[in-house]
Amino acid sequence: MGRPSWDEYFMKITELVASRATCLRRKVGAVLVRNKRILTTGYNGPPSGITHCEQRGGCIRDELKIPSGERMELSRAIHAEQNAIIQAAKVGISIEESTLYVTTHPCFTCSKMLINAGVKKIIYKEGYPDSFAMEILKEAGVLVVQFKELSENERD
Repeated sequence: MGRPSWDEYFMKITELVASRATCLRRKVGAVLVRNKRILTTGYNGPPSGITHCEQRGGCIRDELKIPSGERMELSRAIHAEQNAIIQAAKVGISIEESTLYVTTHPCFTCSKMLINAGVKKIIYKEGYPDSFAMEILKEAGVLVVQFKELSENERD
């Protein structure tokens, strides 16, 4: 059995990070990496000390029948990518020139933050209904790649 590629390794870690998410709609995990070293991680959920949606009796976005990818300002959750950026700021780690591994393609807001933070590459597992995010990342020169798991024969 071959070892996982670096992309597989970090993507598996994003899945573990996502398991901490409290969002009722979608559990997302993010890992910022530079030179094969993890800088920070993040998952989606409300700010520290704020009641989780499950504890409140449900998701306000579900109650209002808001489709995925729309009206995100009504979410109590901070996105996984945002939490990874915030963690870097809290502990004083530069994420410039880093790669983001994330379970779901970043939204438009997260994409703008990642661009300004200097993230140069994004490897995501699942798509997200936000064409503006894809456009702005391309315009900024951020390399965006959908993760593809390797077969046993392709591994190191």
